[in-house]
Amino acid sequence: MFTGFYVQGTIFPAPNFNPIMDAQMLGGALQGFYCDKDMLINILTQRCNAQRLMIAEAYQSMYGRDLIGDLKEQLSDHFKDVMVGLMYPPPLYDAHELWHAMKGVGTDENCLIEILASRTNGELFQMREAYCLQYSNNLQEDIYSETSGHFRDTLMNLVQGTREEGYADPAMAAQDAMVLWEACQQKTGEHKTMLQMILCNKSYQQLWLVFQEFQNISGQDMVDAINECYDGYFQELLVAIVLCVRDKPAYFAYRLYSAIHDFGFHNKTVIRIIIARSEIDLLTIRKRYKERYGKSLFHDIRNFASGHYEKALLAICAGDAEDY
Repeated sequence: MFTGFYVQGTIFPAPNFNPIMDAQMLGGALQGFYCDKDMLINILTQRCNAQRLMIAEAYQSMYGRDLIGDLKEQLSDHFKDVMVGLMYPPPLYDAHELWHAMKGVGTDENCLIEILASRTNGELFQMREAYCLQYSNNLQEDIYSETSGHFRDTLMNLVQGTREEGYADPAMAAQDAMVLWEACQQKTGEHKTMLQMILCNKSYQQLWLVFQEFQNISGQDMVDAINECYDGYFQELLVAIVLCVRDKPAYFAYRLYSAIHDFGFHNKTVIRIIIARSEIDLLTIRKRYKERYGKSLFHDIRNFASGHYEKALLAICAGDAEDY
């Protein structure tokens, strides 16, 4: 039975927090003869997002300068991406990632899948607002113009953030499972639409039951059935939704492992997940990673990243001694 489970982040509000003192230290680190990157890491990775925003305000009133602007000016490469990423409120960080996923040459479909398949209704609502405020664009319209087919339809459904919450109906679950089974057999446009409607709109609790019923009816796991019946980004998106319903931290552990090992350390993905999940479930993601892949996330980051970039990622992961 779906009960949800306790998840934990790695970053918490710092005790005895003093934004004015932090802003002074950052000013010294950024505006001296050389940039004290260790100081930046020590402060920005050890404060929660709300505290960082207060530091940015104090910095602005103290120096008349924008902290994000100074970080961008003084830093470079992936280390810059981490430090700047930490300064965005979570909805704006998601909006920023989606904007860049769609605005460059080509579209980063994997970024769209990862963000839109995993966020809650509340997170999606705030993300749409942040996107509109920051970029004066409508997120739905941009997704519509940058994608196509049933992949687009499913993303458009997800981004509305209209999933039912906290509701499970066992009788309905059997019906939904039959619809999913037929959709995997027949694969018509209409069946694909019904499939994505169920996966995008039913509550996690309901879908948990639906997947069990699907297994009973078909003798097949839901993910295996989708992989067999569909392909391309539509298939990847459906699988992402199923994995998030089952165990969201395990989904992110899988995404990190894949980004590190299958794509030769895909920096953007690694940075995005580690920052976006740091206050939600990154500690749980680390546990899943170790359980599933045998090596710790710490070990793999140390193997592939280096310098202050590596230090910053490891500081956000907040490792224990046994992870080294």
